[in-house]
Amino acid sequence: MPSRRNPYPEWIHKRRTRLGHRIATLRRAAGLSQDGLAERAGIDRRSIQRYEAAERDPRFADLCLIAQALGVEVADLVA
Repeated sequence: MPSRRNPYPEWIHKRRTRLGHRIATLRRAAGLSQDGLAERAGIDRRSIQRYEAAERDPRFADLCLIAQALGVEVADLVA
């Protein structure tokens, strides 16, 4: 895949990092491993790893599945 001509601004990276930390925090609070969350949400474990490490932006559908698996609203993930 070709790289972007203009990299994302720094605030995008900060928001992605905050989202990853939020997912990880809520996952741990629910007593789930990354494997457990992946299984409960029906998402590949590697995707969960990438979201938490801020390596990739989750698709909206994945955000919805993660939120449901954690018992929170999507807004609680991206707040």
